Amino acid sequence: MSSWAEATAVEKLDSRTYSCNLLDNWCIGTVPNGGYVAGCILQVVSTHFSTALVKQNQPHTIALHVEFLRRTQAGPAIFKVEDVKLGRQASIVHVHMSQDGREEVLAYVTNSNIDTEKGVSFDTGYSLCPPPPPVDLTKLENDEDKNWIAQAKMPFAKFRKASTRVKFHFPRSGQAMTSLADEWLCFADGSNFTNTSLGFVVDMFPQIIESYRDQSQGPFWYPTMLLNLDIKKALPPDGVKWLAVRVQMKKNQERANGPRGTRS
Repeated sequence: MSSWAEATAVEKLDSRTYSCNLLDNWCIGTVPNGGYVAGCILQVVSTHFSTALVKQNQPHTIALHVEFLRRTQAGPAIFKVEDVKLGRQASIVHVHMSQDGREEVLAYVTNSNIDTEKGVSFDTGYSLCPPPPPVDLTKLENDEDKNWIAQAKMPFAKFRKASTRVKFHFPRSGQAMTSLADEWLCFADGSNFTNTSLGFVVDMFPQIIESYRDQSQGPFWYPTMLLNLDIKKALPPDGVKWLAVRVQMKKNQERANGPRGTRS
């Protein structure tokens, strides 16, 4: 099984063109997971800012917007990067991903330098409501935490191969609300999450719709149509082993293309 670093390895072809080989074991069915593709884009942008745009000194992605125009597939992908706006505090690039000559994914990415940012800072007293159960990460690793339990296997894991790349831990007492999902994640191979893996992390969660819908309708497909990231804090250079995720659904409204096109 390939690690995250291997699955998102980027080759620079010229000053604005990069390639990456999308791997089958990071797919849902035959389609690379959307968060995995977003991670490849983040790696391309990281490489671009550490080579072609190294003088900008803006190594951190702070905003990402990805549109998935067409189905992607396992295999080689080409990424072309357009420098849209280069600024002193932040810069924006436009990434085009194609396979076999088809443009499949577009992304706008904003980079800055989180380490050197200066501005107004204050504490608003915000906290998650309801609060998630407390956790002891030293016990979580051995599935001994009293509040969290490892999920042995996610639904349709053989089909949803990308979901086997992480270990999911959910509250032992169940989720606090039907419309909410709290989880702790780590990579299954023990490697650390890095800034480029954040897109994958936010696309790995239990589908809340499954707790509401009529199961007699058969399995639903949940394709990633778009993905947005607003990053306020960079991970340490070596990454972290554990990340907590909360997903909450305010409302699910069926669209014109039917329930198979909806997404929590």
